[in-house]
Amino acid sequence: MKSLIEKQRIPSPHPRIHLYLITYLSDGLKVKAYMAIPEWEEKLPGLLYLRGGIKNVGMVRIQRVIQWAAEGMVVVAPFYRGNKGGQGREDFCGDDREDAFSAFDVLASLEKVDRSSMHVLGFSRGGVMALLTAQARPETATVTCWNGVTDMILTYEERVDLRRMMKRVIGGTPAKYPNRYRWRTPLHYLKVMQANVLIIHGGKDEHVSLQHAYLLEQGCKLAEREVECWYFDEFSHHFPVSEQRRILAEAAHWMKNKRNVEASWGCGFGRHTSDS
Repeated sequence: MKSLIEKQRIPSPHPRIHLYLITYLSDGLKVKAYMAIPEWEEKLPGLLYLRGGIKNVGMVRIQRVIQWAAEGMVVVAPFYRGNKGGQGREDFCGDDREDAFSAFDVLASLEKVDRSSMHVLGFSRGGVMALLTAQARPETATVTCWNGVTDMILTYEERVDLRRMMKRVIGGTPAKYPNRYRWRTPLHYLKVMQANVLIIHGGKDEHVSLQHAYLLEQGCKLAEREVECWYFDEFSHHFPVSEQRRILAEAAHWMKNKRNVEASWGCGFGRHTSDS
């Protein structure tokens, strides 16, 4: 566990799930995350939970981490660089993707985790991070995009309220720097991904349009990747609490029925090489 440099036990709302605030290394930076480890069973599937938003908007919630852990999964949920005392500066699916990759490696290194059952889930902006991680780590058994962003140029076009932030963080517009946006769009690299894909999306999502899900579904089929789609016409970006819990449990069951016993360890995909 060379990337994990600090683990601090913090109060858990579940009596049989240990909750930690951890610090791990990513690109030489100290990054913070939550880690939840259920007490039961010797080996459990691992889940990398990738938040949406940026900075404090969409920050990881302990309740969500515990919900996934209660389904019988060891969970690591990074805050991304520059957040909650972490070093560096968040990059909106740029260099901060390394924070997801390194968190995956921390999760895989845990003795409690069954490395043939490694899963990645991204919510909202985390959808891009999840797909990029599955592409960079071929041992990923499943990747789930829950109301997930999949196309960064589409996000720029749809979210007028985010354009100033995106131009500042990414360094310009899609028209001026198309490769910067393409690099942040995992749809272009689906053929290198081995994971099974689950898409969960609300038809009335006001933040991430259903088009993101359709593009991912189409891209997976073209790349001959296994994809399952759960579309909910009546739901928006945040599902009703009771329905969210039910769907979460069903998604966890789906994940645990998928395994990856043949994938090799490690991949060099994911570095930014062009400013054009």
